[in-house]
Amino acid sequence: MSNSSSSSTVRDTLNAIWRIESARIVATVARRVRDIGVAEELAQEAWLAALQHWPLEGVPENPAAWLMTVAQRRGLDHLRHREMAASQQQALAQDLIAMQQDRQHDHSDTLDARRESAAMLDDDLLRLMFCSCHPVLSAEARVALTLKVLGGLTTEEIARAFLVSETTLAQRLVRAKRTLAEARVPFELPQGEQALAERLGTVLEVVYLIFNEGYTATRGDDWMRPTLCEEALRLARMLARLAPQHAEVWGLLALLEVQSSRSAARSDAQGQPVLLAEQDRSRWDRLLIRRGLEALAQAERLAEQPGSYQLQAAIAACHARAARTQDTDWARIAALYAELMCIAPSPVVELNRAVAVSMHAGPAAGLAIVETLMGEPALARYPWLPAVRGDLLLRLERRAEAREAFLLAAALTGNERERALLQARAQALR
Repeated sequence: MSNSSSSSTVRDTLNAIWRIESARIVATVARRVRDIGVAEELAQEAWLAALQHWPLEGVPENPAAWLMTVAQRRGLDHLRHREMAASQQQALAQDLIAMQQDRQHDHSDTLDARRESAAMLDDDLLRLMFCSCHPVLSAEARVALTLKVLGGLTTEEIARAFLVSETTLAQRLVRAKRTLAEARVPFELPQGEQALAERLGTVLEVVYLIFNEGYTATRGDDWMRPTLCEEALRLARMLARLAPQHAEVWGLLALLEVQSSRSAARSDAQGQPVLLAEQDRSRWDRLLIRRGLEALAQAERLAEQPGSYQLQAAIAACHARAARTQDTDWARIAALYAELMCIAPSPVVELNRAVAVSMHAGPAAGLAIVETLMGEPALARYPWLPAVRGDLLLRLERRAEAREAFLLAAALTGNERERALLQARAQALR
């Protein structure tokens, strides 16, 4: 293998590990340097160090521990050069040195050591989440920053989710980190019910967006990014332990559990997408469905009025309870989407309502709703708008129009698997 090929393989390995471990590394370093922006920079320095060393020395036996150790060393260097009270500096530095010595002493990173550090890592991730979602930031900045440092999403992916340019998003991230640093936001969990409540909504939104990016990737060759789904589900379970009296926490957890249950059935042996109506429901994870329905029941017990995540979970539950596609209670789903439009109106929700209406009242009824969305600016680059329109036109036997709609949807999507699926549907209508 050539040096360039070897370097490319190492970089791919590093990027895969980074997707999984970056949030934990940033969170652990941020707990000590007390600055998310600095922590992210130090973690990036560890990534660059790996990119320099691994092609020459080989990928270490425990690459995650290698990255964590380097980031902590950079954090120690930063603390040594930062002006602070001597006692605080010594305490923080000794803490870092002790952790480094522990890692060097036990390089194999045994199962017992993993268990001992798991609680601290979980606390660090929660602190990082709530610090990123501090009310000193605008709502848009909170979501963008948390997606960047906790979700491992790239600036391009976040910009696409927000429907803004990469330049705009990058500037938003820089301002957010500067604002947190200047406000000296403490790296800690919110104290008290009011402080928790005012920041919980944005945290839930961030976990939701991370899951969505994993469930259907906006770009790339993969239909799904399971690591992001698993991370979002883990964070949702942590939040349920932290805030068990908040109905929407349970609503989000229910939604993610039920949606995750379909993962194995959402692609075939070749990795090609399998849409909901065509999925083998025997491959759905019944344990996750049961956990999701239990979480939904808890949300319903706590809520005087259902929130948006609870309503979305109720919609997912309708699908989960149907043994076959034709058993789906589409009237109930259409009603739930109508209720969701009342409390959280969005063109995407209205598009989903159109699908449910088409299944309950016929494709013409659904198409009438879709046509009202064709001039919606927020959906101008949204591939599923023409995709849904194409499906409804096909059901109405308007094949030429359906083909054009599928081709437009294929041109808009950044996901290669999604594009291939849409192009195949168009090709079948030639």
